[in-house]
Amino acid sequence: MSLRNESLSWQFDSKDLYVPIAYEGTVVGYGKPKFAARVVDALNEEDRFSKALQLACFDLLKNSGGDPNRIPDLMRKYLAKAERPKYGTAAIAALLRDRQEGIDIGDEEFAKFCDSYRLSREELKDIHEGKDIADHQLLPLSRILGTSVEELTEIRDGSRSMGNR
Repeated sequence: MSLRNESLSWQFDSKDLYVPIAYEGTVVGYGKPKFAARVVDALNEEDRFSKALQLACFDLLKNSGGDPNRIPDLMRKYLAKAERPKYGTAAIAALLRDRQEGIDIGDEEFAKFCDSYRLSREELKDIHEGKDIADHQLLPLSRILGTSVEELTEIRDGSRSMGNR
């Protein structure tokens, strides 16, 4: 074994430039300029959205005569509503919307597409309205979404089984 051809464990490249990323005046990390700018922009955008939500909640409570001390609770409530569902019918409906978007077709065409996999228009509508998904619908859904029946069962029943643990 020749040690001459192996690279050394410790190396540096004096041409690589890293810039500091600071939060409220304190350096919290370093990154390449292109990535650091994107990270900082994303974090500042999140901060702006949070402040906008806080202002909207304040206005809502002010106009309805509510207690301004409830702003944090109201913000948590709205953030929870805006979060993508992980379990239940709503999560599967979101997967169906993603699939439709992924294959880039309209509502009518997607309904025909689902019907070709034996998920009727009425069943598709019921899923989007949040009605329960029956076991016999899991096989067509798995074919439409390209996932296993077991995975869909876990998504459909997740919130119920999580409560049973």
